[in-house]
Amino acid sequence: MTSWSPWFDQYLETYAACARGDREIAALLGYYAVPMLITSDNGVIALTSGEEVASVMQGQLDGLRASGYHHSDVLHAEVIELNSASALYRGTFSRRHRDGGEIACLTVTYLLTDGPSGIRISMLALHGG
Repeated sequence: MTSWSPWFDQYLETYAACARGDREIAALLGYYAVPMLITSDNGVIALTSGEEVASVMQGQLDGLRASGYHHSDVLHAEVIELNSASALYRGTFSRRHRDGGEIACLTVTYLLTDGPSGIRISMLALHGG
């Protein structure tokens, strides 16, 4: 049985470190599958190369850094194992400033897949609202 939650906790720590500028984006890119889908109320983006994944993630990190992001608190999380190779991780996250104030609260569902390269995020769906 795959340990989805510990892997995801490590991903969140790495994401926060990269968004703060404590680590380079290269530390984060190994968490994402290629291809990868991102969906939101704005539409669907299919990222079909490592360069596209890096570009989109760097844009997210730059925006968070400009907002004074420090970390995300997990307000609620659940994992639904679909089969031995995939699971849905749904979480509600409070993005926080260095001083503890909230930047934003969002709910995201991730499709996690466990393939030859290990666990990766294959799809990220930002919930409306």
